[in-house]
Amino acid sequence: MPDTIGRSYPTRAFDTLVKHGVHPVLARIYAARGIEEPEQLDVSWRRLIPFDRLKNASAMAALLADAIFAEKRLLIVADYDADGATACAVGIRALKKFGAVVDYLVPNRFEFGYGLTPEIVRLAAAGARPPDIIITVDNGIASVEGVAEASRLGIKVLITDHHLPGEELPGAAAIVNPNQPGCIFPSKHLAGVGVMFYMMLALRAELRARNVFSSSRIEPNLGSLLDLVALGTIADVVMLDDNNRILVHQGLERIRRGRACAGISALLRVTQRNCRKISTYDLAFVLGPRLNAAGRLDDMALGIECLITDDETRAAQIALQLDALNRQRREIEADMRETAVSMVDTLFSSREPQPSGPLSRYSLSLFDPGWHQGVIGILASRLKEKFHRPVIAFAPGSNDEIKGSGRSIKGFHLRDALDLVSKRHSGLLLKFGGHAAAAGLTIRSCDFEKFRDAFEQAAQVLLKPSDLISIIETDGDLDESEISLELARHLTVQPWGQGFTQPAFNTRFLVANQRIVGDKHLKLKLKRRGSGLVAFEAGPEPAGEGRIYDGMLFFHTGPLPDVIDAVYRVQINEFNGDDNLQFILEHWKQCEA
Repeated sequence: MPDTIGRSYPTRAFDTLVKHGVHPVLARIYAARGIEEPEQLDVSWRRLIPFDRLKNASAMAALLADAIFAEKRLLIVADYDADGATACAVGIRALKKFGAVVDYLVPNRFEFGYGLTPEIVRLAAAGARPPDIIITVDNGIASVEGVAEASRLGIKVLITDHHLPGEELPGAAAIVNPNQPGCIFPSKHLAGVGVMFYMMLALRAELRARNVFSSSRIEPNLGSLLDLVALGTIADVVMLDDNNRILVHQGLERIRRGRACAGISALLRVTQRNCRKISTYDLAFVLGPRLNAAGRLDDMALGIECLITDDETRAAQIALQLDALNRQRREIEADMRETAVSMVDTLFSSREPQPSGPLSRYSLSLFDPGWHQGVIGILASRLKEKFHRPVIAFAPGSNDEIKGSGRSIKGFHLRDALDLVSKRHSGLLLKFGGHAAAAGLTIRSCDFEKFRDAFEQAAQVLLKPSDLISIIETDGDLDESEISLELARHLTVQPWGQGFTQPAFNTRFLVANQRIVGDKHLKLKLKRRGSGLVAFEAGPEPAGEGRIYDGMLFFHTGPLPDVIDAVYRVQINEFNGDDNLQFILEHWKQCEA
């Protein structure tokens, strides 16, 4: 287990929160995550940033309203990940409610690659019903050539995106992107689905101003789309700032009340998740991967169909297909990970002493001709977690090209690093894009070693040796009297995610009992020491020295030593209708008694 460090928090923010009635445990957790005032904990709808602060939102709404009145054919061109799929579903559902003639097209990643390319535009134009207007979701900000091709064919393009723009913006009729130059929208972390949802808010306001809604035409409730917004936002691992937490919280509440769309409800059933107990963990690690599996191994149109159908039988059938694809994805990923770890062991077998840790390189760039293009992003993420280095994994593309997917560590802006490589080595990167934590690129297969060295040089410029030391941040230890079901309930319902990390604690445990369950997990009985300082409305639960807690260590079957230092999360385990407190161990190491 890497070393742990307690998250620091400003005492002024802590004192302010406690003064306004926030329990001290929660106050220190929130203060460590940038909460300074109790108003920031208000996740009600009324605190959402107004849509008119998004540059061009009102102008694009007017263009869409004109198109709806003129019965123009609209085509949404989506990305092939969960963010793109949910953004497409939000657009399809809302636009149809507004009376639009709308369809969608999602590029198959293996045939066309990412974004609004000239090839995708020509494919759309050659269809049985060519579009008058293309609307991009979760892509388009870098599609200079694609927009130019659309203009040549007489197709207007409206771009909704959240990725960082390049030096040249496409010549679209309108661009809505919080990260474009001149946009004053305070939240720069909207996911693609969040941008599209905001765009539909703007369109509803425009139609309302035109007196479209009346007793015969009811104004649509766009809150019904928030389950999709929550799923896409969490699955895309964007920063959970105040605004995104409102979107996610509102979406979670809708799911918990049993009001999710047919597709999300079907995915919950196929994964045996109770909608009333759903959390951001379920969105990130249960639903998100199954939706992404369609784009990784097959065609994301399957995932989009799951999200836009209101037919529960059809939704259930698609959910089963997505679940099967995800199992297949896990098998492919396991094989690729084994190969990749072997590569790293071979590359760094000498294990030269380095101030940066056991690996002599600041980055990892890996390629295998047998790797699956749809799974390299997950592989890069797993390797980043294991080796704590920026990682780019490559798989074969077409025309002697290879496609890379990268994941980064804290302090290393991946897109900026690729931009540096591009400027230093003209023509090396055929295309690239992304953001701080994740990015994609295409290079020639013959240039892999040249890229690997260039990326390593960039990493050595942008990273310090201390950046490469893996440290686990925790929220410290909990006093015995602070641990309760009530605390677990508070922590479970909050929207945790990127930048608003789910709380984890660290302490020393005596392992009183351990047994293997499900052939691959350890069920534990744990004893810890506590001093009983602050009660957390614990009710009748027993407290004090020597209390025994249930614990789980997933995907581990080897016996634990008698005494361990561990990082753990507090969770509720529902069994036979009863809620029980449980610790989920995330990291551990042996220690002396």
